[in-house]
Amino acid sequence: MPSQLETAMETLIMVFHRYAGKEGRNGTLTRRELRLLMENELSGFLKSQKDPTTIDRIMKDLDANGDGEVDFEEFVSLVVGLSIACEACYRAQLTNTQSWNL
Repeated sequence: MPSQLETAMETLIMVFHRYAGKEGRNGTLTRRELRLLMENELSGFLKSQKDPTTIDRIMKDLDANGDGEVDFEEFVSLVVGLSIACEACYRAQLTNTQSWNL
């Protein structure tokens, strides 16, 4: 039976490949595929962004090798960055909850 972390990694891989390769090269996300992935899988994050160029900026930041597509390794950096931000919010909420209980 896989652990929670193993299941999370498998889910991350499966989600990436659900969107990757429909256009462009197999195993990469085009700008449109990245937009679809984010609209469907990260809709809360996307809705909180006020800048209509968010996807373009994210695509530019992720595309480390400049080939116009995002491979899995480049995609993982987005997930890591968002996870770090979410963990910081989690810690802040935890601190606020603990201070209310004192």
